[in-house]
Amino acid sequence: MTRKLTRRHVIAASAAATAGSFVAPVRAAPPEAQKVTPALIEGARKEGKLAWYTSVDLPVAEKIAKAFEAAYPGISVKVERSGAERIFQRIGQEYQSKIYNCDVVNSSDAAHLIVWKRASMLAPFVPEDVAQHFSAAHKDPDGMYASWRITLAPIAYNTKLVKAEDAPKGFADLLDPKWMGKIVKAHPGYSGTIMTATQQVSRDLGWAYFERLAKQKVMQVQSAADPPKKLALGERSVMADGTEYVVSELKSRGEPIEPVYAIEGTPLVTGPSAIMARSLNPNAARLFTAWSMTAQAQQMNVDVGALRSAHALVKERAGRPKLADIKTMREDAAAVADQADAIKTRYTQIFKV
Repeated sequence: MTRKLTRRHVIAASAAATAGSFVAPVRAAPPEAQKVTPALIEGARKEGKLAWYTSVDLPVAEKIAKAFEAAYPGISVKVERSGAERIFQRIGQEYQSKIYNCDVVNSSDAAHLIVWKRASMLAPFVPEDVAQHFSAAHKDPDGMYASWRITLAPIAYNTKLVKAEDAPKGFADLLDPKWMGKIVKAHPGYSGTIMTATQQVSRDLGWAYFERLAKQKVMQVQSAADPPKKLALGERSVMADGTEYVVSELKSRGEPIEPVYAIEGTPLVTGPSAIMARSLNPNAARLFTAWSMTAQAQQMNVDVGALRSAHALVKERAGRPKLADIKTMREDAAAVADQADAIKTRYTQIFKV
């Protein structure tokens, strides 16, 4: 059986893997912003490929990859999609074995980027768009990563099974006995979105909330993309958490699903991207990263993927509330980085999964 790696193990494994070799140091100031140059494009085409590890829903990831390949013919993107926690484990295990397959990584758990940065596993790179159009809250001060996407973890309900006036308005409402056996929820041991959301909810509402929720006979699934799909199929009436962009996509296709932005505040989850310091295709990795942060690509994230963007020039998706108008919980990636193993342990003890 493969041993699971904690954040402490990942740091130790990466330190051993990089011993005696050059590792880009953590800088006091970010490197200069980089433009896409003919030399970068030529170098990327010579490499001809890159591997993108991402936790975004596979249909979205594939559309993004194909758009890049259309923009830069001759460079293929190999999408390696899994839950954020699985990606974290995989990269740690690969580094233990001195395997460096990942070129660009995107996680729905911003804490992962903090851990990889601490372990000197990331390469500094600041795309021009990040330097000019991303606020300080959405880019690493040392230029190691930036928010490729933003999403929320709302409540939602099936509109065929639940009337609008009867739908929960917040987390406390999910504890009502009428929802017994009717709730679906994702797992922080698999999903980075749910790891981040669990940290925020446990901090703001206390672990007692989860202890009471666990008594509601909750259907437990893995990915944050799964609860909305279970609602659309009518397998459960309400979801306690999940990812907003899948809810938005299903709703836009006419599925009977409606999001609820909890009165207590909805967990806000950033999804940063970074280039691995050991990338085997560094030019292709930089080109893909620079392209993915442009206003055009970020607008595609919103319009096609129903994600939200930190890019100042990107317009909100029509038909849903603006991010600024939603009460959100505060993201604290550093706290998640330090508490994640304890959060998974406590969650498993409470939900018995």
